Amino acid sequence: MRQAAQNPGDEPERDGPHDPAAPGPEPRRGRPRSAAVERAILDAVVGLLEAGETLDGLSIERIARTAGVGKATIYRRWSGKEEIFVDVLRDIEPAEPTVSGTAGLDDLRVLLESMRTRGLAQRSSTLLHNVFVQMKKHPRLWTEYQSTVIAPRRAAMVAAVRRAVDAGELRDDLDVDFMDDLFLGPMLVRTVHRPEAPLPEDLADRIILVLLQGLAPRPADPHVTAAGTAASAM
Repeated sequence: MRQAAQNPGDEPERDGPHDPAAPGPEPRRGRPRSAAVERAILDAVVGLLEAGETLDGLSIERIARTAGVGKATIYRRWSGKEEIFVDVLRDIEPAEPTVSGTAGLDDLRVLLESMRTRGLAQRSSTLLHNVFVQMKKHPRLWTEYQSTVIAPRRAAMVAAVRRAVDAGELRDDLDVDFMDDLFLGPMLVRTVHRPEAPLPEDLADRIILVLLQGLAPRPADPHVTAAGTAASAM
């Protein structure tokens, strides 16, 4: 008796991640033959979301059916919906920036600019905006996103600030995390908390420049002041 043909890259079906006889999740990356399969799965989720499906309404079974793979194929790459949604969000967000890893303020500028472009993407992409709104209503999903996406981004910024301190570009008598908050804060407020605020192309440069110069008014030039006083007395 012939068995039904399986899709390329598919594995034998199983009920889900709690099947004790089934193998545990395997690494999702580094397997060349899985690239097309993973692409099909992510595209299937994006397609369902674009069609109006909610995160609550999605199931592993429906994702598998739409992608043309078995549930086991999904469970070998992701432990559940939360991990899939985080990868989908990574997929539809602008790509992570490439930094030198050796520069300080220059790398910080690149990372801030990346925040700005992600903010623009959320404003222009209805899908991306809706996914974020829904995701914040799911604590497990939001926690997964924070730990696997936001935390590494924050670590990269802190590392850039630390390199700037080591290079003499920033003061060495202040807490690095505190300085990172000062750089991060203005961009975060404009991209997340004030969706109507403008995001000009030079925003990252302006944030860095203002923080380097400080907010206190510059002292008057004593020579100019003296000349002005003498002129007024004439």
